Amino acid sequence: MMRDFRDAKAMAQTLREAIKPKAELTHSESLELIAKVLGCQNWNVLSAAVQSAGGSAPGSSGARDDRSEPQEIRLDPEILDRYVGLYELADHGVMTISREDGRLVSRLTGQPAVPLFAESRTKFFARIVNAQISFVTDAAGAAQSLVLHQNGLDVPMPRIDADAARRIEHEITERLTSRRPSPGTQAALHRLIDGIRNGQPSYDEMTEVVADATRQQLPALQTEISDAGPARSIEFVGVGQGGVDVYLVQHLQRPLYWRIALNASGAISTAWVSPGL
Repeated sequence: MMRDFRDAKAMAQTLREAIKPKAELTHSESLELIAKVLGCQNWNVLSAAVQSAGGSAPGSSGARDDRSEPQEIRLDPEILDRYVGLYELADHGVMTISREDGRLVSRLTGQPAVPLFAESRTKFFARIVNAQISFVTDAAGAAQSLVLHQNGLDVPMPRIDADAARRIEHEITERLTSRRPSPGTQAALHRLIDGIRNGQPSYDEMTEVVADATRQQLPALQTEISDAGPARSIEFVGVGQGGVDVYLVQHLQRPLYWRIALNASGAISTAWVSPGL
């Protein structure tokens, strides 16, 4: 879940995806709209505010500064090749790890490639986004899974074979073209919003990662939903990146956009809220 104005760039992407069935927004237009939603005159003002608060500017690479960035080390190609492969992100995407020009490169379904830089034999960091990846290896040094460290969360991804990866990406493609909500997501969103409002979310209905994020951000989420007022309606508006369902929740005071997805067991595996216009 997200409830921090430093995530404005992601909020802009969510906005573009959510209203795409009804209107087209350029990347720049969505950034300017998000800046106004957050009370800033324009995107440049918001970027400056983020930097002065000690964060990365939403329009910047999100990389650490030189003082905090780990020192890159070089690893032998045979070590890197033990990590090359496909990894599953909660039924909603595939992380592809490849080796290019002596470095690992990660690519999550529907997203651009991100070069990775080794800081130890099993730990890697990115420069264009604020994220790290750790590989979990067997006795022979081959990766059995990876853990994505981003936004204060540790997201495990098991290694999968090519057939499983094709199945997941095929299902995502079908979801994107169907423009129909996945069964159960609207009811799960109702329960999630009600649980946050009364301070008692049903953590057993969430994956461990989502449950941990909800616990950490519960006070801020309660404030957001309380300020928006009672929910009057929930409208499905489309399928977003990774095959997640996007809903527009009309509250008494102002609307909120939610992205939500369930895993194969019916647990909430993605939940993301951002302001509406």
